[in-house]
Amino acid sequence: MRWQLWCAAALLAAPALAAVSVRDAQGNSVVLPAPARRVVALVPHAVENLYAIGAGSQLVAAVDYSDYPPAARQLPRVGGYSGLSIEAILQQQPDLIVAWRDGGNLRTVQKLREMGLPVYISAPLQLADIPREMRDLGQLTGHAAQAEAQAAAFARRIASLQQRYRRSAPVSVFMQIGDNPVFTVSKQSFLGSLITLCGGHNVFAGAALPAPQVSIEAVVLARPQLMLAFDAANHARWQRWPQLPAVAQGLQLTLDQDTISRPGPRLAGAAEQLCTTLDHARRKLGLTPP
Repeated sequence: MRWQLWCAAALLAAPALAAVSVRDAQGNSVVLPAPARRVVALVPHAVENLYAIGAGSQLVAAVDYSDYPPAARQLPRVGGYSGLSIEAILQQQPDLIVAWRDGGNLRTVQKLREMGLPVYISAPLQLADIPREMRDLGQLTGHAAQAEAQAAAFARRIASLQQRYRRSAPVSVFMQIGDNPVFTVSKQSFLGSLITLCGGHNVFAGAALPAPQVSIEAVVLARPQLMLAFDAANHARWQRWPQLPAVAQGLQLTLDQDTISRPGPRLAGAAEQLCTTLDHARRKLGLTPP
């Protein structure tokens, strides 16, 4: 009730602005009577996107690991991947909450929605989802023009890579995103899409989940030519199988997790770096880079 009274008072005091409406990743209609002035972002990649489209000054709180751009480090915290504080969120009096579908806090998010708070659910599983969400957030925060510019620039860089690598010599790739147990990515995730974009063949592309758990035996049987990980320590276990082409050729390489694992503007640069990594593998394997 307190939040609803505050929102009503704010609307009466504010100049008349047009209502905005978008559909989020779950197909829910998110309608605001005017562009949001106080935004709480419950996932780090949304924080990056909001700053990129010019809405950083409207961010009033975020979650742990929201560390880019540097200004985001000063935002009050309302929780993290392990849990959210409804009280801390309400104290910020948000008129928009940006949440993550796969963040593990959907029950809390649903409670916020039931309290009347507008919630936009983010779930950028494919590369095309990233510029779409930039545009959505631009509409919701009153920064449509800057969001369109950022979205178009991102899409151009991805399209350029797609054109360059569409006929490149394939390299079989295993991308490890977790250890004990071992997790990887499929074609249903944007990370899997990046491998394909760069002309790679993801050995677990056909898995049923975006981030499936796989066995050591399955990796050995897949015989990847290139093994990628976020942590160099994850490469050590595979030295027990020198018959793996990636181990034999010294093609176990480490990626910058901070840039490649967040679906925002910096991912375009990370994609270019990944493609360069695959070119390095092609040269070492005696294949011709594009």
